[in-house]
Amino acid sequence: MATDKVSLNVDDKTLDYGVLSGTIGPQVVDIRKLYGQTGLFTYDPGFTSTASCHSALTYIDGDEGILLHRGYPIDQLAEQSSFMEVSYLLLHGELPTAQALEEFSRTITRHTMVHEQLTTFYRGFRRDAHPMAIMCGVVGALSAFYHDSTDINDPVQRTIASHRLIAKIPTIAAMAYKYSVGQPFVSPRNDLSYAGNFLRMTFSVPAEEYVVDPVVEAAMDKIFILHADHEQNASTSTVRLAGSSGANPFACIAAGIACLWGPAHGGANEAALNMLREIGTVDRIPEYIARAKNKDDPFRLMGFGHRVYKNYDPRAKVMQKTANEVLEKLGVTDPIFDVARELERIALSDEYFVSKKLYPNVDFYSGIILSAIGFPTDMFTVLFALARTVGWVAQWNEMISDPEQKIGRPRQLYNGPTERDYVAIGNR
Repeated sequence: MATDKVSLNVDDKTLDYGVLSGTIGPQVVDIRKLYGQTGLFTYDPGFTSTASCHSALTYIDGDEGILLHRGYPIDQLAEQSSFMEVSYLLLHGELPTAQALEEFSRTITRHTMVHEQLTTFYRGFRRDAHPMAIMCGVVGALSAFYHDSTDINDPVQRTIASHRLIAKIPTIAAMAYKYSVGQPFVSPRNDLSYAGNFLRMTFSVPAEEYVVDPVVEAAMDKIFILHADHEQNASTSTVRLAGSSGANPFACIAAGIACLWGPAHGGANEAALNMLREIGTVDRIPEYIARAKNKDDPFRLMGFGHRVYKNYDPRAKVMQKTANEVLEKLGVTDPIFDVARELERIALSDEYFVSKKLYPNVDFYSGIILSAIGFPTDMFTVLFALARTVGWVAQWNEMISDPEQKIGRPRQLYNGPTERDYVAIGNR
């Protein structure tokens, strides 16, 4: 409801526009009638000052370092909940009862297998294809196999499609990895957790039994929780924009995966790990710290600071603790982990980084954890997509159910040629 108004003077006319208030966060000027009344658009590259929808899923306060899912702080969810419970929360709005969680988990588990013919898709890709390229193609192809859940106007079909996507993405991701290393696909098992199943499908081989390490399983589950949703970021907005046209849910999630692939979005943890490898050893850190402080040097510390968070990324605090647990449990010895620890210590104490609020973010720690577990860097964004699928699905469902939702149609500030006559090719 409009609680206030702002006035705009155009051609000696004063026009009033309502101000909308959510339950928390900045107020929003309602400019839906602006063009009709004035013939003017707003100019907002990247839509960083524009609310494209209203949502009850996720709230971020970057200045205070707050991230809430349905009102619950992310650190509480990561420490006390499970990914299946958070998935239920995002989809349904409330934490489940024990019985509801058991039924939801069972439903997801029973959907983890993929259509056998879908496996033949992988043979069409080169063995060295990037796993994200495979993910885009295979997830988009799901609509060709599950026709019974593509009617977006049927709530039952939307629910089935949502469950299928959340359940099958880990299987598809693990198959992408297996294909890249020339190993046979591993079918899911119904007696394992969501994270445990994914680890087994990724790392087990037929020659011996695979036992899921509980510390690694817990870390994987936390990584999934911390990446489950993050408000109206680029990939989520892509899913909503694709969905606004009436596209089926599988196509919408494939579009989100394609957007996430960009290095400025989902590839940040890979970039952070590559930076640590470039530094190489602890004794070279001062050189790179000096470069980071030099405004004339293009080098930037990856994994520090955040587009939204101007305070400590709340997800990073959980990841920091988890990284230490995983490295200690696995006993991994690698110079890059020593570099990471020392770089973290310096960044948290150096006045330059503290004053600019360049704290280590979730990408800095997640890359370290994933590398220690054994994932190659080109799988990092795939894991991001796996976790974010539940957020995309929840956002898509919310959008479809929103009576105010319209097909996305951003406007532009045109600066090309004005109208001119065609010139025959012989006269040019």
